[in-house]
Amino acid sequence: MDWEKILDQLEEGTVRAATPEGDGWKANVEVKEAILAAFKAGKNVNYGGIYEGFVDKGNLPPRMFDSSDGVRLVPGGSSVRRGAYVAKGVIMMPPAYVNIGAYIDEGSMIDSHALVGSCAQIGKNVHLSAGVQIGGVLEPVGLSPVVVEDDCFIGAGSVIVEGILVKKRAVIAPGVTLSKSVPVYDAVNEEILGKGAAIPEGAVVVPGTRPINTDWGIATKLSVSCPIIIKYRDKDSDASLVLEDALR
Repeated sequence: MDWEKILDQLEEGTVRAATPEGDGWKANVEVKEAILAAFKAGKNVNYGGIYEGFVDKGNLPPRMFDSSDGVRLVPGGSSVRRGAYVAKGVIMMPPAYVNIGAYIDEGSMIDSHALVGSCAQIGKNVHLSAGVQIGGVLEPVGLSPVVVEDDCFIGAGSVIVEGILVKKRAVIAPGVTLSKSVPVYDAVNEEILGKGAAIPEGAVVVPGTRPINTDWGIATKLSVSCPIIIKYRDKDSDASLVLEDALR
């Protein structure tokens, strides 16, 4: 397997770790296997130069950008790893990290202390606010990574892991955690989405709680956190999410 060629193609955006299929996304097994092969082939080295004192796989160095790339990588501790794609018009505020195999499409904002995990797919005009954690999924190779589709807004401190799909135009409020172990409650349609279900297009998700309905849980008034779809995007919510062009 020519893992080096595949990493080059990932950086060019000509191949991806996952692609749309039907109503969801499908992992590109060949790509994920190539990434794992690269880790196996690499030897730990001290990079030296501006990275003196940092030790990692010698074949997976941080990417270097030029103004011609059209990416705004603000100084202050951010890093994009080998094999990750960052499109023109993307802004990264320090410190932020984009891991191997990730894909960040045009016009997206990666704010301070945000993490885009391995193979995660971020669409066009997505805003990842400060402290957002987008989990990485390398293994098993057939598992689709976290996907955040076009025009989504992910609020500060939110955590999205375990291959969750967030569909277009969704809004995730600050502090929401989305994983396959926690069901999502749709208060608009009065239904519980299955564990690991995609967040619907245009959904506005806020942090909430639900009671623990055991005798002891009821007696002690315990509750656990859960995401709640409180509304679907309308003109008012769209207006509140407009980003100032001057910031770009």
